[in-house]
Amino acid sequence: MALLAGGILSGTILITALVNAVINASKTFRYYFKFVSFVLGMAFFSALFLPIMLLQPRGWKNGLKTSWAIRLVSRLVGVRWKIRGYENIVNDSGSVVLINHQSAIDLVVFAELWPFMEGLSPIAKKEVLYYFPYGPSAWLQGVTFIDKTKPEKAVSTLNKMGESVRKNKIKLGMFPEGTRNGGAELLPFKKGAFHVAIASQTPIQPIIIARYPFLDAKTHTFDSGMAEVQILPPIPTAGLTKDDMNQLIEKTYSIMNDAYQKLSQEVRQSSLQED
Repeated sequence: MALLAGGILSGTILITALVNAVINASKTFRYYFKFVSFVLGMAFFSALFLPIMLLQPRGWKNGLKTSWAIRLVSRLVGVRWKIRGYENIVNDSGSVVLINHQSAIDLVVFAELWPFMEGLSPIAKKEVLYYFPYGPSAWLQGVTFIDKTKPEKAVSTLNKMGESVRKNKIKLGMFPEGTRNGGAELLPFKKGAFHVAIASQTPIQPIIIARYPFLDAKTHTFDSGMAEVQILPPIPTAGLTKDDMNQLIEKTYSIMNDAYQKLSQEVRQSSLQED
């Protein structure tokens, strides 16, 4: 057993050294190599844990296994995470967790939060379910899939989720912008998350990821670095109705956009000082 552990450790060190040598050769190559490595790493661990997760399908604890693996893969490609505001996490009820969306690596935020948010259930588009082995693995962890190609059906599914969020204290994770965005401001929010929040009468849990100083798709930059995340205080929805939806969206957007700009500016200044 000790020999096997030693072999795995030695192999990991050797592979890491070779990877570092290769990715330092070309900026563009490094960008694609890291993303491919990230995706393949997630696929590998998704397949590895599938047999174990089949013993307890749709169990939140399944995510504890894969979230550990995703955090490991993130560190292997050079991305570390600093999360502030754990004291703001809603623990006594369900909630609708909103996170701004910049890149595929945003998924690591869910992995970082999984041990601290019992009942966490991210939303994913239905197509992801058929991406083997990631899709089946995500389903076994309790990820909720919706058909975004049929807006009315998607809204109906989300409305039905309201009861589960309230009764089972689910933390429903969503990207309210609906698409990736790494701009200076957040994109306008879609209404789906707010349908659930009002239907369930549970708070919105806003979470902000600062703009990644080490990642830029336009310039094919993917360096090593620290990703900064801020968990903001919950926004209550008790007593609100659909008539209050637009006001709730505006309030949530204002809070998250202001926090996003402030945190991104802090990260940018810190990055410039380090350079």
